Amino acid sequence: MLTTLVAVVMSSAMVFSQTSNIHEQSDGYEWPTDTLVLQKLHGWQDLKFGVLLHWGLYAVPGIVESWSICDEPWIRRDTTCTYQQYLDWYWGLADQFRPTQFDPQQWAQVCRDAGMRYMIFTTKHHDGFCMYDSRETDFTIARHAFSTDERRDVLQHVFNAFRDEQFTIGAYFSKPDWHSQLYWWDVYAKKGRNVNYPVEQHPWRWQQFKQFTHRQMEEILSRYGRVDILWLDGGWVWPDNRGQDIDMPAVATMARRLQPGIIIVDRTIRGPYENYQTPERTIPEQQLSHPWESCIPLTDDWGYTPKARYKTATQVLSTLIEIVAKGGNMVLGVGPTPEGIINAEAVSRLHDIGQWLRQNGKAIYGTTTTPHYHEGDLWFTAAKDGLTRYALYCPTQPAAATTLTWTKNLPQRSIRLLSNGRRLKYRLHGDSVSVTLPAQLPQGPIALEIK
Repeated sequence: MLTTLVAVVMSSAMVFSQTSNIHEQSDGYEWPTDTLVLQKLHGWQDLKFGVLLHWGLYAVPGIVESWSICDEPWIRRDTTCTYQQYLDWYWGLADQFRPTQFDPQQWAQVCRDAGMRYMIFTTKHHDGFCMYDSRETDFTIARHAFSTDERRDVLQHVFNAFRDEQFTIGAYFSKPDWHSQLYWWDVYAKKGRNVNYPVEQHPWRWQQFKQFTHRQMEEILSRYGRVDILWLDGGWVWPDNRGQDIDMPAVATMARRLQPGIIIVDRTIRGPYENYQTPERTIPEQQLSHPWESCIPLTDDWGYTPKARYKTATQVLSTLIEIVAKGGNMVLGVGPTPEGIINAEAVSRLHDIGQWLRQNGKAIYGTTTTPHYHEGDLWFTAAKDGLTRYALYCPTQPAAATTLTWTKNLPQRSIRLLSNGRRLKYRLHGDSVSVTLPAQLPQGPIALEIK
């Protein structure tokens, strides 16, 4: 009776601030030296737009990832039950998570329709619940409520569906594991996100956790086909923080033995294993010359939540344009429902994004930066042929301009509307150009090709 009551209360009352849990961009960058990694990294930079699929136990009640089981000041839980009651309820979601409508082909087709070209899927979030059939723990979707379904090894079906749509494949993996007694040991109180016992006093236990973590990553990289990106979350797990050393050199050696050239993103940990930076919910103020990816959710949250507030297609596209003009990629967070589909509201927004990219994608995909990349409501990118520039107009006021004027990036031959190839009239005056836009343009950003 108590478990049922807790479930009802917590599914409707879990609310807490996101702003205290944003992973900041690391300070500085170190280029990889492996030529295969560099080759794959440069190819990834051309993709520009990807999807980060957060899906796990937290989808069942529609709460924000697994942070609610962590004990930190910014987290708010319902006060009608104890922490242990809440934790028991949360672990019990494994016996309710039965996504009978699980349709990874729908996910892949929706994301392809949106113009996305790479994907990252949560194989395990901080709660330790594996979205694949791990042999290292029973705490997996394949061993609980979904165990009798032939699709129970979810990761295999997700990766295969996205490979069929020609996506670059990424595996999100959480370095911390709050379900494991090797990380959160019941002998000690659980306080905060970190390992809850003194590592220096229990080196054997930490060594066991390290081996457990390595074996789980090896499972993902050896049993599920080609993986292009190993995206490691939980940046507080590193040697300088309470001795939480998981031996990243050994992880990288293992990963690249199994998946030569794999991009490793040990996010927020500057060094040889953070092959690209991952500013979260933010965009760097200036252009950056090294690889980076802004992580932006489609709603306010990464996973599925009911009654979510969705960003408009124009908001997403304007953000993507700014990111690409500054030299980065954007990964858009999308959370499938507990039943296992991407819901209609998300599908609609993603379709509208893709519709624009099908007409204007030349200004985004495979482009490079140009020194003069921003002026007013205009952003600029460049084709690699050295002859073509793109001006992308993202109006910040409701009434869009009918004439655009900018300096530098001047035409030598023509300016065309990228969506339909229509040649536009322009006038050069000194070091600036003015171009007249046609009437009745569709809503959203406007892309111009400058020759």
